[in-house]
Amino acid sequence: MSGLLRTIANRAAPVLRGHTVIQRANIYAGPAKEKIGTVETIIGLSVFSLVILGPSGWILAHLEDYKNKE
Repeated sequence: MSGLLRTIANRAAPVLRGHTVIQRANIYAGPAKEKIGTVETIIGLSVFSLVILGPSGWILAHLEDYKNKE
């Protein structure tokens, strides 16, 4: 009986779902429109490093203060 119900469900499911939307990615492979300079690269990497490592460095620098709080 369960095999019959499974067969009916497998055949009815696509009909009940209706039309599915097919998504296609627009991928463009080519050279960049503008070249990024050395200064811009250094500034960008510095900001990312500061944002990622800054909070953890703050916590590690003040670890003793966090331990002593009652």
